[in-house]
Amino acid sequence: QVKLVESGGGSVQAGGSLKLSCAAPGYIPSECGMAWYRQAPGKERELVSTITSNNSTTYVDSVKGRFTTSQDPAQHTLFLQMNSLKTEDTAVYYCAAADAYECYSGSWLGEYNYWGQGTQVTVSS
Repeated sequence: QVKLVESGGGSVQAGGSLKLSCAAPGYIPSECGMAWYRQAPGKERELVSTITSNNSTTYVDSVKGRFTTSQDPAQHTLFLQMNSLKTEDTAVYYCAAADAYECYSGSWLGEYNYWGQGTQVTVSS
């Protein structure tokens, strides 16, 4: 069982920056990769960014140019650098990962198998 642990959340003023980390010891990287999601109060969970094992990334339009996803395979850690934060970025942020076996066998259906507990990001005006 892969355990994901997020850290780095906190409170910051609009325009500020935060860097989230997601420790994933034991996680086996795959082309299906990992992702950051967020969920704001009263809203549905939103996919923020994805990254594959070859560092191909995607971002939701609302964070493009402000957020950067990266990873350190040697440390089994995923990062989300968030700059120019806005009040609408306030949410609980979750990291997620695809199961390597499902990915390589072709049976992964696009839903991430492993999730962290989340870390709160609060941006004030």
